[in-house]
Amino acid sequence: MADPTPVIDDLRAESGELDLLVAELSPEQWQLPTPAAGWTVAHQIAHLAWTDRSALLAVTDPGAFRALVEKALAAPGSFVDEGAEEGAALPPADLLAAWRTGRTALREALLGAPPGARFPWYGPPMSAASMATARLMETWAHGLDIADALGVVRPPTDRLRHVARLGVRTRDFAYGVRGLTPPAEEFRVELLAPSGEVWAYGPEDAAQRVTGPALDFCLLVTQRAHRADLALTATGPDAGRWLDIAQAFAGPPGTGRPRKAADGPARGSGRPAEESGRPAQGAGR
Repeated sequence: MADPTPVIDDLRAESGELDLLVAELSPEQWQLPTPAAGWTVAHQIAHLAWTDRSALLAVTDPGAFRALVEKALAAPGSFVDEGAEEGAALPPADLLAAWRTGRTALREALLGAPPGARFPWYGPPMSAASMATARLMETWAHGLDIADALGVVRPPTDRLRHVARLGVRTRDFAYGVRGLTPPAEEFRVELLAPSGEVWAYGPEDAAQRVTGPALDFCLLVTQRAHRADLALTATGPDAGRWLDIAQAFAGPPGTGRPRKAADGPARGSGRPAEESGRPAQGAGR
């Protein structure tokens, strides 16, 4: 049974880093558009706060969370936007305070969860470690959108190991959510971490393989960049197909981001992205 404390601590660090980025923004900067069509910086933080509240309910009050799921099923195309709109309408100080309060309460709930407990979610039920991983993934992805809006570069850290591992583990989910049958064989995934370490998953002798920078893989599975703009190599047709549909977040298939202009900087280069397009619906918005 995995100890959830390390990923919960990394979630705290990821959230704190993003908090520093937005804490001193002017009212005008909170209204800057992000790469998600129709979403401002305020919408991005409001969505994180809304999802933290949903996760807190899943951990502490499953009955109340089921009511949220029913609401989502009744309006699958709008419930995420509605939650973001509600929070984005708050004064920035109130929105920031709500996000801080919610994520702190979620951290405490996850740390206090009984060993082996599993909690309902919009996708499969999750353990405390999985819930924290999903929240870290989303905090990082939405933090990228905010950084892009502000023209800021956020250097990648080895906290991406959680996002990368989630991306690998959700391979079959990406097929299933599209009504496709996942390959029977495991893939080998080898990623170069920001620290220079190699993160490897799957059997060494697998015929289907994916290699490249961990940052690029994480951008792909969170659908923050188009595959053509990333330095990922797929060996084998099944591996190539997976990279076209990879999705590490719950919810219906994401639409992803469009390919950048041929002469633009690659998103995986670490420079600010300029791609447009609404982020994928679900936990990865």
